[in-house]
Amino acid sequence: MALLSAPSASVLRWLLPSATVVFAFALAGVVFLPEDSPSPPGATIQTGIPAPEARIPLVAGEGADWTPVAGFDAVASLPDPAPPLAAAPMRLAPATRIREQVEIRRGDTLLKILLRLGVSRAQAHEAIASLEKVYDPRRLRPGQYLTVELERLRSEENRLRLAGLSLPVGFEKRVRLARSEGGVFEAATIERPLLRRPALASGSIDGSLYRAARAVGVPGEVLAEVVRLFSWDIDFQRDIQPGDRFAILYEEILSADRRQRRGGEILYAAFDLGGEPLTAYRFTRSDGTVGYYDRAGRSVRKSLMRTPVDGARLSSRFGKRRHPVLGYTRMHKGVDFAAPRGTPIYAAGDGTVIFAGRNKGYGNYVRIRHNGTYTTAYAHMQRIAEGIRRGVRVRQGQVIGYVGSTGLVTGPHLHYEVLRDGRQVNPLKLRQVAADELQGAERAAFGRRVAEIEALRTRLARERLIAENAAE
Repeated sequence: MALLSAPSASVLRWLLPSATVVFAFALAGVVFLPEDSPSPPGATIQTGIPAPEARIPLVAGEGADWTPVAGFDAVASLPDPAPPLAAAPMRLAPATRIREQVEIRRGDTLLKILLRLGVSRAQAHEAIASLEKVYDPRRLRPGQYLTVELERLRSEENRLRLAGLSLPVGFEKRVRLARSEGGVFEAATIERPLLRRPALASGSIDGSLYRAARAVGVPGEVLAEVVRLFSWDIDFQRDIQPGDRFAILYEEILSADRRQRRGGEILYAAFDLGGEPLTAYRFTRSDGTVGYYDRAGRSVRKSLMRTPVDGARLSSRFGKRRHPVLGYTRMHKGVDFAAPRGTPIYAAGDGTVIFAGRNKGYGNYVRIRHNGTYTTAYAHMQRIAEGIRRGVRVRQGQVIGYVGSTGLVTGPHLHYEVLRDGRQVNPLKLRQVAADELQGAERAAFGRRVAEIEALRTRLARERLIAENAAE
């Protein structure tokens, strides 16, 4: 009778070439199999090295039940995902790879973190010196996450060796440090793979626009841009009433793991204020310039901004009033916007600076001539922005100074004046005209772009409705 069955004999024949290896490590209870040896029939071998991470989709929306719409130019392909940190190529001895994710705590430095993980001081200094070529480790902030890869060398009394590290340095970039083939550290800045997709948000304003927009997931930076976009037509402190509605179609940018997101370009935005619709469509002209236009092709950018400061409260109107410092009634020839000290002040329109400096009771003061008819003035600034001086050309929306309380004032605010033919007029009653209007071939191209955006908006609204009905 045979001592071994055929399958058992096959396994034994496979093990014989490695008999010496088995014998050498038998006492330690560890069996190492040669890397180039085939696996025995039916055997499962665990190497202790983790499997490769799942592949990141290379096309925006892939794997997310989302397909791009023709004509939607905000969709972009993702770059190839960044390769994993390179392990040391020098095969000195078998090693166990360890990956640690560390949250930066108050008072942490990169040196402290590496020493805390068991990395030798010499290795830590070597790694930091290499990293400093592309990134200053002193910029680490509490709340950031650092990924550290270590190797435990079995042949050197379980000594830990730093294999590499990685950390995000902004939404779109990551710094990686890894050992080269020569065993030295090399650092590089790598673009993070990002997912871009369109997002539609809409709602009713019952309290503030900010609360209503944030409640439906509009990113803060997108909302701020929408406010700036409509600041020529809407006084967001006075014109918004309960029941008014808004809609925003924008590009949403997500990290590959979908844990982080931020807003991208705004494709469309609209307000319905008491039945009066205001719309803005993003359009790229033939010369490459980007602007926002209403459905008729008129620029939403007007000749002058109504509110040249963000987040301000109208604290004093145009007309007669009792002066808060002088104590008697006189004409107030502008409007005042109360805002925190240091809030940026923007040029209300394109023009040339004709005065920038101290001006008696106005304090720090800037005056800009926009054309032969209109001039604007900005007073009580904390300071005038760098580079703003007489004769300098400025663009609409450019920062020209910062809210302060210089001159005859009781608190920080911007005093804003509009002068027509040299005489002050009420900025809030100024009739605005579009800065430009599309004509000819560009008007036709804009019409096609509007149709694409409307098709995308309709599709997203339908998909959201289906999802909401399915959830009920």
